[in-house]
Amino acid sequence: MTKYLQDNTIIEMDQAAVSPLDRGYYFGDGVYEVFRIYNGRLFEVEAHLARLVRSCGEIGISLPYPADEIEGLLLRLAAADPVETGILYMQITRGCSPRNHAFPPEGTRAVLTGYCKELPRPLAKFEHGFRVITAPDIRWLRCDIKTLNLLGNVLAKQEAVSKGADEVILHRSGIVTECSSSNLMMVKNGVVRTHPANHLILHGVTRQAVLRVAGELGVEVAEAAFDLDELRTADEVFLTGTTTEVMPVVEIDGVAVKGGLPGPVTRQLHEAFEKLFL
Repeated sequence: MTKYLQDNTIIEMDQAAVSPLDRGYYFGDGVYEVFRIYNGRLFEVEAHLARLVRSCGEIGISLPYPADEIEGLLLRLAAADPVETGILYMQITRGCSPRNHAFPPEGTRAVLTGYCKELPRPLAKFEHGFRVITAPDIRWLRCDIKTLNLLGNVLAKQEAVSKGADEVILHRSGIVTECSSSNLMMVKNGVVRTHPANHLILHGVTRQAVLRVAGELGVEVAEAAFDLDELRTADEVFLTGTTTEVMPVVEIDGVAVKGGLPGPVTRQLHEAFEKLFL
């Protein structure tokens, strides 16, 4: 990781400077995307850019460049700092302006930054699965926006790490939503169930891809809320995410999920997902 995208210029990472007046710095006033890189190529580019445009629109940030130009800049960055397997992180903040909660005056320009880094696929983790805990979902009510405001997610993830777990399943008054950095699905009687893509969860790009391949395989999917009791009696549980891909959950709050091994539907969906980029 040596190159950095700062607006429309690619510079060396050690030349990058964050203005103390950037609203992303002091308010978390911005949005971001994390693209998976497989075989040197950005994965599901259109879906990520569509979500980026939507996120900006939902919080009233004007894109610093047209969406197709942003795509070109990201491809330039990926070419300038080639990564075979990894991620490209990018964000757009509302821009630099004296600190004031209200939006800055017209003319303040949004700031685009990004970088690439190597990150191997979690193949070993897939074979053993994740051990997770559950915790109340304390985040705000617009989790559908991929905003820089991630403190609720950070605190939830840290609770999992402090307890020796890989991830945390969040719930609102017992209704399961998603995880700190991934979406959640469960399998019961052959049916994949996941929370509807409303304001309480992020409509993950990997989530979208997995639901798509499930349909192609003829696996029944129900986008309907379920509670912790239903989760704990599931036949299989798995996560979906840019860096986790399709990740089995083998233990919840210290109790094994069925046999404590990745289940057949999870394995089927994982193999089908792999074919999208292999």
